[in-house]
Amino acid sequence: MKRNTVFVTLIMILCLALLSGCGNKIENPLNWDLEKFTYTNQDGKTFGTKDLKGKVWLTDFIFTSCETVCPPMTANMAKLQQKAAEKKLNVDFISFSIDPEVDTPQLLTTFANKFNADFNNWNFLTGYSQKHIEKFASENFKTIVKKPENNSQVIHGTKFYLIDQNGKIVKDYSGVSNVPFDEILSDIETLTGK
Repeated sequence: MKRNTVFVTLIMILCLALLSGCGNKIENPLNWDLEKFTYTNQDGKTFGTKDLKGKVWLTDFIFTSCETVCPPMTANMAKLQQKAAEKKLNVDFISFSIDPEVDTPQLLTTFANKFNADFNNWNFLTGYSQKHIEKFASENFKTIVKKPENNSQVIHGTKFYLIDQNGKIVKDYSGVSNVPFDEILSDIETLTGK
């Protein structure tokens, strides 16, 4: 009888432990692999996946001469950065330039400053070819990036992407309209355990 009680107690403890871990996962994650990268940030310094190892981060694709969606996307990302700071969430923000042959580190800094970006945990990246970023976006984030010839505007998707501590793309969200701010912050909390 005593042996059965111990066995049942152990089973209950195991079940509770398993169930408690269920709350720390993103529901229906994308689980897309992300290739390693090393680019140049707004300070002209090398920045890449090695700097993001073990971190949760949110990313998007923008360019500084964008006449349509990039300003509201960047304003929305800035709002998320501010809200995350208020909640003391440990999260980084990355914006990939999709017009890298135009977007120098200096231009990215000027652009980011318009939105009061905090460079302590938000890096704006460049330092690769147009062909490279088009392939990188397509293969890793399943999104289009295309700069038509003789045109200053770049065609691109408008989603935000959440990447977990293991470098997996786990979720995407609208970055322009009906941005789910609370859902994004909640998912960051889930991943960081806060």
